[in-house]
Amino acid sequence: MEANTSPFKIILGSSSIARRTILAEMGYEFTIMTADIDEKCIRKDKPEDLVMALAEAKAEAILQRPIGDYIKDAEPTLLITCDQVVVYEGVVREKPSSKEEARQYLKDYSGSHAATVGSVLVTNLKTGFRKGEWDRVEIYFHEIPDEIIEKLIEEGIVLNVAGGLIIEHPLILPFVKQVVGTTDSVMGLPKALTDKLLREAL
Repeated sequence: MEANTSPFKIILGSSSIARRTILAEMGYEFTIMTADIDEKCIRKDKPEDLVMALAEAKAEAILQRPIGDYIKDAEPTLLITCDQVVVYEGVVREKPSSKEEARQYLKDYSGSHAATVGSVLVTNLKTGFRKGEWDRVEIYFHEIPDEIIEKLIEEGIVLNVAGGLIIEHPLILPFVKQVVGTTDSVMGLPKALTDKLLREAL
């Protein structure tokens, strides 16, 4: 689909650069609005339930804002909200709270494996239709040398991602043994699932 012939508008409810990049790669034009929610207030036992609840909360937060002009337009507007956590040994990990925690996370992944669980929720602002699903990807790592971990910590990017996990980074890429699922899902926006939900929401 050519971006300029798109019969609908898209709002991406995320400040994630990776998600922006992926959505642009899919050929869509979109505006960005971010949801300011207290993620720590939302707790669920299962990671799948947690990421869905967080995506819902983000959608609700954005819908509280004055976005009426979008809805008054002739074409429908679709809001995409997402969330993601990393699961390691059955425990949910969100963004590291410190460099020490990020370092521990990366040491844990070395020679081991983790999973990402991500949600995509699409809301049609014109009709009120809303549908979301989650996607899980398993990631296996070779041993990650300490100096690589230190470089990543120093750079700081791992402090801003769920579980401190970033597989597309040139420093970490050589130590990724296997990805069972899609890389775009690990980066925060599974393309196939997003496309499917956008189609269903129209």
